[in-house]
Amino acid sequence: MELFFLGTGSGVPSKERNVSALALQMLQERQSTWLFDCGESTQHQILRTNIRPRRVEKIFITHLHGDHIYGLPGFLSSRSFQGGETPCTIYGPKGLKEYITISLRVSGTRLTYPLEIVEVIEEETIFEDEGITVKSVPLEHGLESFGYIIQEKDQPGELLPEKLKDAGISPGPIYQKIKQNETTELADGTVIRREDYLGPVKAGRKIAILGDTRYLEGLADILKQADILVHEATFAGADEELAHAYFHSTTRQAAHLAKLAEVKQLIISHISSRYQGDKVKDLLREAQEIFPDTAIAYDFYHHPVPANK
Repeated sequence: MELFFLGTGSGVPSKERNVSALALQMLQERQSTWLFDCGESTQHQILRTNIRPRRVEKIFITHLHGDHIYGLPGFLSSRSFQGGETPCTIYGPKGLKEYITISLRVSGTRLTYPLEIVEVIEEETIFEDEGITVKSVPLEHGLESFGYIIQEKDQPGELLPEKLKDAGISPGPIYQKIKQNETTELADGTVIRREDYLGPVKAGRKIAILGDTRYLEGLADILKQADILVHEATFAGADEELAHAYFHSTTRQAAHLAKLAEVKQLIISHISSRYQGDKVKDLLREAQEIFPDTAIAYDFYHHPVPANK
């Protein structure tokens, strides 16, 4: 599992940063990629990576400002041209379905795959299967904006072969059977429980990817102990009043929230083009003074999400 930042700027593209797009690659876990926001030229950014559009099975849009959605019609069209046939589901605020439908209709675009659009209206579980849950979180940004909490479900611990040997169970296909079933009957009729021969449960990873927002201290509870928090920091810490006026956050505010929520790592993104060169280093420095385990994303920055032990 890996986060791959395709665009890390705010508002308009710059020479250093394209506008918002972030890929969550889960090739080993799910053989797929999820995309969060799809600003202008996202498909151009993807051309410089190993990401395959046909593997993108879900797209999560945080809000409907242009720097987060203008690349969507082009990406959906290119997914067809590049061999995409599997279904794609897009989640986002009310109005997203109208935007996509009109864009595709007016341009005469016909997709080669089933497309489902799910409009998010509140804090809710918007996706769940046997391995993962995604919840939407309302933010504060002038127009409707959401964050998304991706929570892996806990996994059974590793099989303990030495303990099985001590119980007189020799290695072989029976080990796989024991791992796959809650109870297993041996050749002599003995019934054993899987839980007695497994190591500690592996806690699922938790990733929080927030859209544009003012600082919201009340988010700390739902973000609690996330492995990674991706938070916007459009402005420097000294520009708190400006950030509030434009419904954005500062580096210090993002760091305060990370500290309050006791997350493991903070990655700040959505950086204003007013910050270049050493000014970006200053942004990182002031965030790390509050929350040391902070990184500033840049275009094509990729960050692994370590498995929990």
